[in-house]
Amino acid sequence: MFKEAIGKKMVFGLIHLKPLPSTPFFKEGDIEASIEKAVHDAQALEAGGADGCLVQSVDRVYPATDDTDYARVATIAVITNEVKRVVSSDFKVGVQLMWNCITPSIAAAKAGGAVFTRCSALIGKTDSPFGTIEANPNKVMSYRKNIGAESVDLIAEIAGYHFLGDYSKDKIVMLAHQALTIGADAVEVYHKDEQTNNRMVADIKEAFPGLPVVLGGGTNIENVTSRMKLADVALVGKCFENDNWGGNIDVEAVKRYVENLRKI
Repeated sequence: MFKEAIGKKMVFGLIHLKPLPSTPFFKEGDIEASIEKAVHDAQALEAGGADGCLVQSVDRVYPATDDTDYARVATIAVITNEVKRVVSSDFKVGVQLMWNCITPSIAAAKAGGAVFTRCSALIGKTDSPFGTIEANPNKVMSYRKNIGAESVDLIAEIAGYHFLGDYSKDKIVMLAHQALTIGADAVEVYHKDEQTNNRMVADIKEAFPGLPVVLGGGTNIENVTSRMKLADVALVGKCFENDNWGGNIDVEAVKRYVENLRKI
């Protein structure tokens, strides 16, 4: 699916949910509120010209492992399916259970009809507020095959919000190579400094011209033409929520962003 982004530029809005069942901050009514918000946000994204969305859990505290409670998986699969029901077949829907619950996310994608998930650590390891996140690519790739979910694309984060570490060309190319070797469909990077961010993308593109590169954040209406000059896909959250992280997506903000993106 992400191969389509090469030479096209694609944008996916983040749909931030309410806390899910079995998490400490979940309360009655959150499932219904999440469905209502997810449906609204997906429709706003599609009307604004976005290529798709990523339905994402916002539970405030997260497991540091790949595993999670059945209730979280079931709930986000239901919400994802509700999103699929209100958008066209061309609108790409992804799903992610944070922080690094990759196999549960693949299960939710398979059940809910999503076509991709985002992996905080598909390879390597990284620190997080919830403990060290360690990849288990053999488990992930075996599970994806065992449930017949090879069509669920995997974005491997290798530098950004959730996969932390110092930048160097050798390191970013090594991580991209590792992700590509084990079967990732795209790699994700982000750096708050735009020049460094663009250099990361250039390094990856030089080494692997056919590997889709996703920007995991940092773009907005004003800087999208410069930050997305070399990258293929943008994941966008706060910008579409009028800088109110976790709020409803504003269709007009999406339209202005997409209009600028298409100028590249």
